[in-house]
Amino acid sequence: MRVRVRGIYATALTRLFLDAGHEVVQASPSIRRRFDADLPAANHDVAVETTRDRQGVGVEGRPDAVETATDLLGDVGIDAFVWTDSTPTGAVFDGRVTETFGGGAAVDLGEESGYIPYDNADDYVETGDSVRVQVAEATSPWDDDRPLLDGEIRATDGLATLVRGREGTTVETRDDAAGRELVGMTELLGADAPDGWGVRWHRAATEAGMDALSDALARASDRAKEIDAALESKRGGADGPTRLVSGTATAWAWFGRESRFSLDARRRDVTTTIHGHHRIKAAHEAASAGVDLAEALCETASGSEKGSDFPFGVATDQFGPAEGDAVRIGHGKPDGRLVVLGEGSVVGRNPDGTISVRREMSPGGTYDALGVEREAGDVALTKFREGRWWYPTVYRDAEGERKGTYVNVCTPVECFPDEIRYVDLHVDVVKHADGTVERVDDDELDDAVEDGDVSEPLAEKARAVAGAVERAL
Repeated sequence: MRVRVRGIYATALTRLFLDAGHEVVQASPSIRRRFDADLPAANHDVAVETTRDRQGVGVEGRPDAVETATDLLGDVGIDAFVWTDSTPTGAVFDGRVTETFGGGAAVDLGEESGYIPYDNADDYVETGDSVRVQVAEATSPWDDDRPLLDGEIRATDGLATLVRGREGTTVETRDDAAGRELVGMTELLGADAPDGWGVRWHRAATEAGMDALSDALARASDRAKEIDAALESKRGGADGPTRLVSGTATAWAWFGRESRFSLDARRRDVTTTIHGHHRIKAAHEAASAGVDLAEALCETASGSEKGSDFPFGVATDQFGPAEGDAVRIGHGKPDGRLVVLGEGSVVGRNPDGTISVRREMSPGGTYDALGVEREAGDVALTKFREGRWWYPTVYRDAEGERKGTYVNVCTPVECFPDEIRYVDLHVDVVKHADGTVERVDDDELDDAVEDGDVSEPLAEKARAVAGAVERAL
């Protein structure tokens, strides 16, 4: 079977499933770095994810795959427990509202009670109303919360979710270019969504191949057809709460202390793991971050980041910025002023430590030195690397056409969790849309030296960097 694993137990459980002969897919970047194995961006049969309280994992997927996964999880340690959920994710019910609260309502589902936020309901609800709902998020048996319900009906299978009553194709990604490409590829796949269902691709789908995408869409479409048939056959059915559609098989595994230490041993086979790793992580989110930092620094001390005195990868892994975070660009001036160039979204972080930040530009005026207008729909993609004396920004229009590249020469860049910081050294290099390269603002650097804001050695360094960038472009 193909397994998707997430959360604080991911490394140990990846080892567990691989050792048992299964395939781990859609692995996170840190897991891919740790394992010398093929971990493709393929469709999954079962998803295993750490619960919010970190005490165990939820298991969702095909019934046979869930059974296989829970058999393995139940054998992790003597104090591991496994339960099957009676209100699985994806199950559809005709329920009855039993109580209303400030933000939502309790719904009797028959064996269990669920909770639907008013924002998730198709219409206004009050006590006694009959409502058709789907379990959007199941809850572990040791959690006091009710299952989360939604009035929107979905068919999910791996990389794809189909939404009943919707049209078109959407992609859950901050990478607009990758999203547009995936939307276009959807039309070329060998499978189609049934009439009346829209396609919603999950983020991992942007990295998957055509075969995996076709498989995901076909499986989700089969699920959607099953839901349509079930709802049609049970139209006007029983008056009381009734389950109309069985959901995705859902189970829960709770790990006790012995199980956590057993998982430590599996993780230790793969990477640096302190004694009590999972026991400490299960206690609190802050404790979890502290364990990661301690282990990562131990790896750094033993040479995992050779050639670097500062463990940039460790610091950013633990504290950010990470993909999806918002960061400001703190553009310092040699006279002491700070100009915030705006806020962007981190859309990527490469193994070399480069952080890519995307900004949507407001219209009006022109881009410095490039001499082209700032128009609605323009996007700037800036790539920062910790410690580098320059950084490039590529400007594109709404159609994706390049409008020019601006390379800023500055003091060594520092990538803090919520802000990129440096001091601008005035001289810059630009590359116009037609390929022309131009070095600009040497006079401003000369003036800063004369005013005493920039030392002559620092100015010489800036000129040397600008010259190297100019030759490279």
